[in-house]
Amino acid sequence: MWQPSDTFEIPLDTWVESAIKGWLVPNFRDVFQAIQVPITVVLEGLDMALQAIPMPVFAIAVALVAWAVASRGLALFTLISLAIVDLIGVWTQTMTTLAMILTAVLFCAIVGVPLGIGAARRDGFEKGLRPVLDIMQTIPPFVYLVPIVMLFGVGMAPGIIATIIFALPPIIRLTNLGIRSVPEDLIEAAFAFGSSPRQVLWEVQLPLALRTIMAGLNQTLMLALSMAVIAALIGAGGLGLTVYTGLGRLDVGAATEGGLGIVLLAMILDRITQALGSDSPTKTPGFLETLKSFFRFGTPATSPETGRRVS
Repeated sequence: MWQPSDTFEIPLDTWVESAIKGWLVPNFRDVFQAIQVPITVVLEGLDMALQAIPMPVFAIAVALVAWAVASRGLALFTLISLAIVDLIGVWTQTMTTLAMILTAVLFCAIVGVPLGIGAARRDGFEKGLRPVLDIMQTIPPFVYLVPIVMLFGVGMAPGIIATIIFALPPIIRLTNLGIRSVPEDLIEAAFAFGSSPRQVLWEVQLPLALRTIMAGLNQTLMLALSMAVIAALIGAGGLGLTVYTGLGRLDVGAATEGGLGIVLLAMILDRITQALGSDSPTKTPGFLETLKSFFRFGTPATSPETGRRVS
């Protein structure tokens, strides 16, 4: 019986290996090593800062942020979740993971938002960028871990680079979508009043597309968190390393602790970023307003919508 592989086979594996080992690594190794420098600087700075903050101070600060942008319920959930993370003994790993995620999301925003703006302004650039984003979103992360190790080595920075590759497409796509969704009549009106293209971008398009861009940032954040365990395979630390070590040793307890830490951290960050990108965030009194209310004896309460006295 005739089989195609018996007569002709494309040696794709040989071509790829020759291209990477024979040309890319020898000629551009210094370039790839230089790319790690800003990532390493930001990561180490964030990690040192987060590790230096006492747990109660950090938990209260994040809870106040959650209260300010969302609700009291989220603030209470944040306090309880961070307390659980500390009580199960993975606080240090959680702060390292948070530093990794914030670093990855920062560089995704720095790279992704301008690319999304360029794609929204030029149809040809958007058509050329689309297949690249499709590949980045569909290729399994394990496939590009090997070339990343060959080009960047192992450690925290290569793990973050792998995370950036995996988490970058949503913010590019949604930035493009958000800017393209701005009504044309508003853009024409801005130009009619003498605005420059830069002013239209910064004062019309980006503000109106902010909710969609924040949705892309939220998706990027979630994808970056999902890469925590995979990045541990090439030397990244944090909760992903705890899970990976537990799996390697069949230590269900350690793997559960790391997994629970990732889940709680993901829920906190997801709810906060969703509230930041919402058009109508929940209106709740802030912390200072709550404290002031305890000292307003005899002052009639008023409605914030009408300004009338509430009986």
